[in-house]
Amino acid sequence: MISYLKQPPDRATLEAIVAKLEDPVEDLVRKDAKFEKLGLSPADYIATPAAVVDVLVAHKELMQRPLLVRVDKAIIGRPKDRVAPFLHGA
Repeated sequence: MISYLKQPPDRATLEAIVAKLEDPVEDLVRKDAKFEKLGLSPADYIATPAAVVDVLVAHKELMQRPLLVRVDKAIIGRPKDRVAPFLHGA
């Protein structure tokens, strides 16, 4: 387990995660109060991996979590019932 706030992924790592993400790439960005305070628009991230990586490099706290990553794929662990099957190889 990696604490994304203490050890945020760098651009290359985020690009690798986005490339194997099974979820829509825009779901990797949390659309919370911080997102709104920054004046960001959800429409700017729809199917736009480069924009997602850019915003997460600049604002690591916006990364959706938990994020589960294997060699071959990555998922966002929400809802939580997705976690166990992923950990067991599904």
